[in-house]
Amino acid sequence: MVAQRELTEAEVDRVFHALATSTRRDILRRTIENEQSVSTLAAEYEMSFAAVQKHVAVLEAANLIVKRAEGRERLVRANPEMIARAKALLARYEALWRSRIARLDDLLAAPTPTTDNTTKNTEHTEHEQGD
Repeated sequence: MVAQRELTEAEVDRVFHALATSTRRDILRRTIENEQSVSTLAAEYEMSFAAVQKHVAVLEAANLIVKRAEGRERLVRANPEMIARAKALLARYEALWRSRIARLDDLLAAPTPTTDNTTKNTEHTEHEQGD
């Protein structure tokens, strides 16, 4: 298995920008299932062919899909490598946050200081103020 390199900041920005709209997420989902022509993709949406082409271009710029020519058609398929790299990034974020939550849980579960120390400190401070 080839080791995956981490996404650069620019790649992260492009991936999350590409996934920011439901149409692009749907196009990606459909192209994971099987390769489709841009025309077939466009037929499913209530927007112009040019608008769908622009969505495909954003996904292609993020390297989430790969487009190839077959005759006059442009076929689109998902890029599993980039999807795996994005998934790995999200897994690292998840591990980070789970670790932080676990530490917070530990802090909240730790015994609290006794009230005796608090009472003594308050009495000592009041005595000093009375002098």
